[in-house]
Amino acid sequence: MVEDLLAARGIIVSHQTVRLWVEKFGRHFANDIRRRSVCKLGDKWYLDEVVITIAGKKHWLWRAVDQDGFVLDVLVQSRRNIKAAKRLMRKLMKGQGHPPRVIITDKLRSYGAAKRDIMPGVEHRSHKGLNNRAENSHQPTRRRERIMKGFKSARHLQRFVSIHDPVANLFHIPRHEISSDHHRELRIEATAHHDLDKALDVSGCAEHAKGDTYAVSLGRNADAM
Repeated sequence: MVEDLLAARGIIVSHQTVRLWVEKFGRHFANDIRRRSVCKLGDKWYLDEVVITIAGKKHWLWRAVDQDGFVLDVLVQSRRNIKAAKRLMRKLMKGQGHPPRVIITDKLRSYGAAKRDIMPGVEHRSHKGLNNRAENSHQPTRRRERIMKGFKSARHLQRFVSIHDPVANLFHIPRHEISSDHHRELRIEATAHHDLDKALDVSGCAEHAKGDTYAVSLGRNADAM
């Protein structure tokens, strides 16, 4: 996408160049976004963990999101136990600067044991059906995993999610903060842009085919002469 945006402005770059830009500047941007979001996100935390296999070894991606779907923090660990849950909660407390009003998790007992030590006064709701918000938040990482045909290492995965998720928060707008009329206008505008891009692609293909036909006809005329 970045390659296409720059190409439209006459700047030609390779995929490798874009990747190096992300590695060089992405962490700085992500850290700045985290500092600005301290104490500004929700007080209801959804915690979840998902397994990701790297080089034949299982790793666990621990994630926390708030009630509006904003990602609070992500942590890659090799274990799925009390120690790992405590590490996630300590990281959350340090990063957010305050305890939550309530945390919602699945049935993993490690959450309850860790909460009793780290956040004893916080309400804890443990139910598989209540945790869909955190589970859905794993989907962008899963899509990226398929595109990249797997992550190279746990460090590679941690670097990716540490940059991707804070930046993705900037583009996440909770549905309840948009009126129905405005939402419809945005949908119509997006559809119009999509139709225009599609028409331009078709026109470009037609011009390209016309040019190829003209070149072939010139070649035949030259051969006849």
